Amino acid sequence: MSVKPINSILFVCLGNICRSPLAEGVFRAVLAERGRDMVLDSAATGGWNLGQAPDPRSIAIAARHGIDISGQRARKVRPEDFARFDLILGMDRQNVRDLRAMAPANGGERIHLLAEFARGQARDVPDPYYDGEEAFASVYRMIREASEALAKLLEARASAPDSGQASSTM
Repeated sequence: MSVKPINSILFVCLGNICRSPLAEGVFRAVLAERGRDMVLDSAATGGWNLGQAPDPRSIAIAARHGIDISGQRARKVRPEDFARFDLILGMDRQNVRDLRAMAPANGGERIHLLAEFARGQARDVPDPYYDGEEAFASVYRMIREASEALAKLLEARASAPDSGQASSTM
C-alpha cells in the first residue's frame, strides 16, 4: 500500500485565536521559504470566537517574525474538514481527543498531535491565552520547530520512491 501524499493540512486548537492561526501562518511561511505551497487552514474545537481575528498577541509575535496572520478569522471544525484535509493537527492532546470524538468513522487516521507527527515527541503546544507575551513567544518557537520538522518530513515523503511499504510516520 503506497503512502497517500499530503496536500492539505488543518491546524486545530480550542478557540482558533492563539495557537492554530499561528501554526497556519508559520507553516505557510516555512513552505514559502522552500518554494512550496499547499492548502492550509486552521479551526477550533469550540465555537466561542467564531469570526474573530487572532489574538493580538499571536498577531504581534507572528509580525515580529515577518508573518501576517491578521486576516485570518476563527471558525469551528466542520464535518467536511475530515474529508477535505489530508492531515489534521491538534495543538494539544485534548484537541486531538476532541477531534477524534467529532470525526466520522473513517476520519480518525488523519488526526495527530502536531509535535508528535512532526518531531516524534508527544508534546503539547500549551495554550498561551491566559499568560503573557513570553508564553506567546515560547509557543511561536515550539510551532516554528515543529513546522520545520513537518516540512522536512513531508519533503522526505514526497521524494521517497514508492516502495509499496506503508510509512512508519503515520
